[in-house]
Amino acid sequence: MASDAHAHPHELMLRFPGAEAERRRLGISCAASAWNGGEFAAHEEMAAAANREEEAPLFLCFAVHPQLPAAQGRTAGSIKPYRDELDLLAALAAEGRLAAVGETGFDLFNKTFRETEAVQDELFAAHLETAFCRSLPLVIHARRAMHKIFYYTKVLAALPAVVFHSWPGAPDEGFSLLRRGVNAFFSFGTTIMLNHKNAIRSCAAFPPDRLLLETDAPWQPLRGAFFSQWQDLAAITRAAAAIRKETGGVGGEPEVLERITDENFFRVYKSAG
Repeated sequence: MASDAHAHPHELMLRFPGAEAERRRLGISCAASAWNGGEFAAHEEMAAAANREEEAPLFLCFAVHPQLPAAQGRTAGSIKPYRDELDLLAALAAEGRLAAVGETGFDLFNKTFRETEAVQDELFAAHLETAFCRSLPLVIHARRAMHKIFYYTKVLAALPAVVFHSWPGAPDEGFSLLRRGVNAFFSFGTTIMLNHKNAIRSCAAFPPDRLLLETDAPWQPLRGAFFSQWQDLAAITRAAAAIRKETGGVGGEPEVLERITDENFFRVYKSAG
C-alpha cells in the first residue's frame, strides 16, 4: 500500500470529483490537511467511509495555513480573526480526532507573505502549543523560513514527530534538526522532479527511516499539469528511488522505497490517529 504524507483531498475533489474513489482504488493511505471546519468535516466523512470498507485509511490533520493571512489581507499582528479555527483545533485535539496538527509554519516567499510574518508567528505559537499539550505530531510548511524553525527546536524536540512537508532545506539543515533531538521526517514530492537542487540532494542524503513521500494534491503539479493528484505518487516514488540509487542509498528500488516510506508514514500518523 502506498502512502501520501501530505495532501488536501477535499480541494482535490473540487477539481477532480472522482478523486476519493481513485485514492481508495489505488490503495493510497493519506494524511489529509484541512484549513477550516468544512474541509475537516469532509475529510472526516471520507475517513469514516474508508474505514468501513477497510480501505486506504485517511489520517486527519488540521491547522490554519500560514498563507491564509496574506490571502485574506490580514497584515496586522493578531490571531483574533482565526479564533474560531483555533478553538476548533483545540477541541479536535482534545477529543482525539486528529492524527497531527498541520500544516502550520511560515511562508516568507515574497513581499506579500512577509508582510504577514507577525500573524504567522502568533499562529505558529498557538499550533505548537496545542501539539505540545496533546502530544501530537506537527506538520510544518516552511518556505524561505528555516531560520524561524530553528528558533523552536527545543519545543519541537518534545513532540512525538515533526513532518517537514515538501522539505525546503539543505541536507545540513535536516541533519542539524536531528542532532538537536527533533524526531524529524522529511517529505518529498514533485519538487524532486522539477530540478529543486536542495530537495534532490536531501532526498539522496537522509537516512531511509526519515523519508516520506507526498503529492500535496492538488497544489504541486508535475510540469504541464494543472494540479497534482494521487496517481502522481507512483512517479514521485520512482523519481525518489532513482535519486537514492544513484548515490547507493537504501531505497534505490521503487518497491523498497515504497515499503520504507509506508513504515515511516504509519510510525508518524497511526500512533496518534
